[in-house]
Amino acid sequence: VESVAFRFECECESEEVRLARASPRHAVRNKASPKAAAMASINPQYQQIGEQFTQHYYQIFDSNRQGLVALYNDSSLLTFEGEQFMGATSIVQKIVSLPFQTVQHQVVKADCQPNPSNGGVIVFVTGNLIVDGGAATPLKFAQVFHLAPSGGSFFCQNDMFRLNIG
Repeated sequence: VESVAFRFECECESEEVRLARASPRHAVRNKASPKAAAMASINPQYQQIGEQFTQHYYQIFDSNRQGLVALYNDSSLLTFEGEQFMGATSIVQKIVSLPFQTVQHQVVKADCQPNPSNGGVIVFVTGNLIVDGGAATPLKFAQVFHLAPSGGSFFCQNDMFRLNIG
């Protein structure tokens, strides 16, 4: 998995899909019905894209939080425990400022859906968070990503995070 500038590139996308996504006219030509038009903009590799992004994101988060800046852009939004941040720099400043030295994400489940309005992917992740070696008391978390296409790759347009406490 490769990250270029502020983008995540999925290795699973075929050349045929890349060409179709690069030309918005493909979806416009297929105007048989609104449902057909929506289906035309669904990325058929949404599951693989979501799963690869999730693995890539948490690998970077757990080893070098500053490196996450490459997965966001200036229009990206993060809601972290109800607090909102906009732009890659602001988002990563928040993530880097979290009060722990070490962290390990254990993904329990990652559910993925295509976003037919932009050819993107929505990912809902649940899992365990082990901070500062506290494996005996992992924290439960939920996180949602909206991955938006940009120039043949994806970036995290929206990110929502909550600890599941209580």
